[in-house]
Amino acid sequence: MLLTEVQSEARLANAAQRGEFDGLPGAGRPLVLDDDSAVPKELRMAYRVMKNAGYVPEAVRLRGEVASAEAILQAADDDAARQQAARRLRLLLDRLNRSEEGRGMISESGYFQALCERMDGPER
Repeated sequence: MLLTEVQSEARLANAAQRGEFDGLPGAGRPLVLDDDSAVPKELRMAYRVMKNAGYVPEAVRLRGEVASAEAILQAADDDAARQQAARRLRLLLDRLNRSEEGRGMISESGYFQALCERMDGPER
């Protein structure tokens, strides 16, 4: 049985009057909502369900790993550590570029090539 919006609102109001929402975590504080304005309206609910289920798209996960690898590369203080970080970064960027969500994104932007040239260039 599907409820109409009016029926849903009435049930919520009755539950609130009975005190069923009292003592919930965050009671009395404003909700912290994600900014999903870039997501098309018809996809927002599906994205929220996936997020709440712990699903992270492969391209998003890889971008996080790329950022971490870039920080490690910047912080590397010897040549061996720098080379290892550069290899990991290249691998991650290649995976991101080949992923379904990120296909062609990096190679088309020239970022990958510029980064490779920078890593292969003269020592710091």
